[in-house]
Amino acid sequence: MNHQDISNTVTSAVGVNGFISIVVTLICIALAWWALQTLKLDLVIRNPKSPQGRLLHVLLAVVLGRFVADFLIDYLIWSQMIRYIF
Repeated sequence: MNHQDISNTVTSAVGVNGFISIVVTLICIALAWWALQTLKLDLVIRNPKSPQGRLLHVLLAVVLGRFVADFLIDYLIWSQMIRYIF
């Protein structure tokens, strides 16, 4: 295997990992948005239907989705590393 083949392999692997990370993150944000629909924001916010209330809802979905996605991506990476133990 020459230098160019190795470079292409690494570049391809990085691209696939990036794509998987984007897809997992977007799915987790969508799931967080869906899950937050049941949250009664009117108990915390004066007017949850206002633009500020909607923005808070979106920001909560992004933050929660990002945390879940980070966990899932880390778990995927860690599970791939286990094979190097044995």
